[in-house]
Amino acid sequence: MLNLHVVDETSPLKAVILGTAESCGPTPRPEEAYDPKSLEHILAGTYPKEEDMLIEMDAFAKVFKKYEVKVFRPSVLQDCNQIFSRDIAFVIEDKLFHSNILPDREREYEAIQHVLDQIDPNKIIRPPEKVHIEGGDVMPWNDYIFVGTYTGPDYPDYITARTNKEAVEFLKEQFPNKKVKAFELRKSNTIAKENALHLDCCFQPVGKDKAILHKNGFLVEEEYQWLMDYFGKENIFEITKDEMYQMFSNVFSISPEVVVSEKGFTRLNKWLREQGFTVEEIPYAEIAKQEGLLRCSTMPLIRE
Repeated sequence: MLNLHVVDETSPLKAVILGTAESCGPTPRPEEAYDPKSLEHILAGTYPKEEDMLIEMDAFAKVFKKYEVKVFRPSVLQDCNQIFSRDIAFVIEDKLFHSNILPDREREYEAIQHVLDQIDPNKIIRPPEKVHIEGGDVMPWNDYIFVGTYTGPDYPDYITARTNKEAVEFLKEQFPNKKVKAFELRKSNTIAKENALHLDCCFQPVGKDKAILHKNGFLVEEEYQWLMDYFGKENIFEITKDEMYQMFSNVFSISPEVVVSEKGFTRLNKWLREQGFTVEEIPYAEIAKQEGLLRCSTMPLIRE
């Protein structure tokens, strides 16, 4: 049996689901794109190729092996993009939540059945249908659960709006002992540099008390300011619009000391090392073209 346990973003990782790029299918048609960045690359003819993405995910798997993390992979579905395992489910404390995602991605959840079979069924929760929620928007952080959301009346018009206000209420009910803190994110279906697809596209804690942050990802300045005050300006690495677009905030922590990052993130990686982190650099720039990176490709099951 797997005894789930995740209470923050950085405690030493013991078990994780890492997505797969195998058989991820042909380049989507423009009308099939789920986000503006993928659309940009589809139209430009630069959408990533399966063989390149396989190499990148393999590099990630090798880092996990080095740190003796137990890695599960989804069963491979024919012509299906299964890279972003963070979207389909997430763990808080000892519960796994089955995300209500875009309906045509439901198969991706079925492909992790061999992992779900090792979890106490009472600990697997499917939120009610009206609750829209994806793992990229949910960050347990000690007493808090940080949630990225979009509550504008035009929510239905945005394919990029993935977590709604019902989700925030649902998490409050599930975890009455925690402070659920919601952040309104900036959404755009068409301009990638103006779109924070998930909370982890513009913010992520690292180590014990530091964070990566992008101001323009937040619609409400007071909410961005709250994070500034909570972590303290001296502990924050602020990223530019261009760095957000490249997914600088979507690194992944194996422990409070070890961060996996994209090898091209020179400015960030230098800062992390100056703060005393070990930075495991891997190539991930092709996968980044789909508006997802390292955190998006992982779904932690157990942290110490």
